[in-house]
Amino acid sequence: SCDASQLCNCSSMGLDSIPLGLTAKITVLNLAHNRIKHIQSQDLQQAVNLRALLLQSNKISSIDEDSFRSLARLELLDLSNNSLSHLSPVWFGHLFSLQHLNLQGNSYRDLGQSSPFSSLRNLSSLHLGSPQLSVIRQGNFEGIELLHKLWIDGSNLSQYEQGSLKSIKKINHMIINLRSVKLFSEIVRDLLHSVTWLEVRRIAFSSPAEMQLLRVMSSSFAKKISFRQTLLTDATVPEIVSILEDMSKLVELELVDCRLLGTGQWKMQIQAKQSLTLRVLTIEKLSIEEFYLFTDLQAVESLLSLFTRVTVQNTKVFLVPCRISQHLRSLEYLDLSANLLGDQSLEHSACQGGWPSIQTLNLSQNSLSDLEMTSKSLSHLRNLIVLDISQNNFGEIPDVCEWPKSLKYLNLSSTQIPKVTPCIPLTLEVLDVSTNNLKEFGLQFPNLKELYLTRNQLKTLPGAAPIPNLVALSVRRNKLNSFSKEEFESFRRMELLDASDNNFICSCEFLSFIHHEAGIARVLVGWPDKYVCDSPLAVRGAQVGAVHLSLMECHRSLVVSLICVLVFLVILLLVAVGYKYHMVWYLRMTWAWLQAKRKPKRAPPKDVCYDAFVSYSENDSDWVENTMVRELEQACPPFRLCLHKRDFVPGKWIVDNIIDSIEKSHKTLFVLSEHFVQSEWCKYELDFSHFRLFDENNDTAILVLLEPIQSKAIPKRFCKLRKIMNTKTYLEWPAGEEQQQQFWFNLKVALRS
Repeated sequence: SCDASQLCNCSSMGLDSIPLGLTAKITVLNLAHNRIKHIQSQDLQQAVNLRALLLQSNKISSIDEDSFRSLARLELLDLSNNSLSHLSPVWFGHLFSLQHLNLQGNSYRDLGQSSPFSSLRNLSSLHLGSPQLSVIRQGNFEGIELLHKLWIDGSNLSQYEQGSLKSIKKINHMIINLRSVKLFSEIVRDLLHSVTWLEVRRIAFSSPAEMQLLRVMSSSFAKKISFRQTLLTDATVPEIVSILEDMSKLVELELVDCRLLGTGQWKMQIQAKQSLTLRVLTIEKLSIEEFYLFTDLQAVESLLSLFTRVTVQNTKVFLVPCRISQHLRSLEYLDLSANLLGDQSLEHSACQGGWPSIQTLNLSQNSLSDLEMTSKSLSHLRNLIVLDISQNNFGEIPDVCEWPKSLKYLNLSSTQIPKVTPCIPLTLEVLDVSTNNLKEFGLQFPNLKELYLTRNQLKTLPGAAPIPNLVALSVRRNKLNSFSKEEFESFRRMELLDASDNNFICSCEFLSFIHHEAGIARVLVGWPDKYVCDSPLAVRGAQVGAVHLSLMECHRSLVVSLICVLVFLVILLLVAVGYKYHMVWYLRMTWAWLQAKRKPKRAPPKDVCYDAFVSYSENDSDWVENTMVRELEQACPPFRLCLHKRDFVPGKWIVDNIIDSIEKSHKTLFVLSEHFVQSEWCKYELDFSHFRLFDENNDTAILVLLEPIQSKAIPKRFCKLRKIMNTKTYLEWPAGEEQQQQFWFNLKVALRS
């Protein structure tokens, strides 16, 4: 399970313990998603150079105290999602190089009376907690002074001793999952000066009275606050904003996957302070149940003038009120992707005086449908440089549009446009029209440097003369099949050409021409994405002259066609051979035999209507039909025999007749002779009755030896007959009449038994 870099992947192998044979060569050991319950002292003793040990999602409930003693170079240890009921400081005592430790998802209720992490001086990230964690004590984090990331899952935390986290001098990113606002305020009190980014999850801010407990946050030095899966109400939003106003170093506020109960009817007026530092607002997947009743946010207008970056994604925004847009005077970046903006609402949102400083605008995945109207709505944004309107359904593109004169980047990918027209501004330096229905590209763009035409219907390269400054061109996944010398000579200034996943006829001469004749520094013309040609031209690192392309690579369609023809001929040959040698019949017989083997019991007694089924060779029919049948069926009381000539159902498959007759008979009488062992049908009858003899452990078979047969003379295909003759007593047909009377008596007794 180890590769060349000594990364050993033993995950999801159903292991019950750490495998034996670990050596000092191993650097990464992945044992996740197994059934390991216990880690013993000797399990990891030899893995002295281990850098990463992944043990998550096992059933580990106990660890010997010196199990990790030899892992002084270990940098990552993941014990999450196990069954550890306590944490021992001894486990981590010799992990001097450990940087990342994950202990989430276990069953411990506390972290012990002291710090389990006091020896981990190089620790960078620590993940703790589970639904069972109920208490955090003073001293639990002694020895840790600096953490890049601390994640505490305290969804059921009920007790926090003040000062527990105060020993950590600096935490870049703190994630805490809590339900209690009171405990959250106590934890924040210990983190006022140490946390740079505070992220709160799964907490409900529903009561204004509880908000007073969070006033302590006003003194926090945090630069970023994130709320994830948090509940907010119209009553608590003004309180939270008031607290955030007082945070002297806060730059960024983030709300992800939160829920707001209300319609924005906030009762208090929020006044922006001169010292407010908040510049970045991110809102993603904010759920507002009655979003169509949401107000125009006049209460927060004064806050908006300082924002430079605003992201509101996937939040059902269908309109930005004009007054709000006009108050966003400092806004340079606005992302409104994955919302419900239409052509009319965009015209209102981007009203005159709105977004005056905007440089980057993302309107992708909205409900825009009129490109001419969209361009006109944005034409007054004199600072707009980057515009993304991809994944809207424009369908048609007009001949003339009005765009901001400063626009340099335009993304029109996945907009269903069938062609490009002079509507696209000439000022562009980057144009993306990927994933449309373009069949040609012939516009003039004197300033264009990058052009992306991926996933279209192009059959020829765009002309180079109208795009003299083009540096990078992507025409992946089109319908190109060749380049002319003239086409490449016109692109001499280009640094990157990506033409992979097309229909090129491959040859090393073609690749060499691209490089040496056209002089393009980097060309991708893979079949698909296989050949990356750098300067000097190389194919997978080899010089062009040393490359030998296989038949499959150069003539893929031909090779695939030949393979299909060969497969068809093989199938046709098999059908012909099967027909000639009756393969279908043999398959049906085998299936019937398997069905007979699977039947666990004999037919019900009411269905048994014969005393015996007689299995014999056609060459012995004279003795069977004229001697044995007459003797037995005229006896007193008479026996009822089943003979294939007389009792088989006409029109029924012979194999089914054999099976039914054996099942409806108390006994199976085999008349053995040299002719019998040469008969294929007799073998089938023997096979079908054999499972009753051995599988049901009864005495259904009666052997009558019509003439002497040596056991060794029986063909190997009659292996079951050999077994029966070696284990069962059989009757021999005598020559003398007196002995024949005894033979009939014994046979009748056997049939009645």
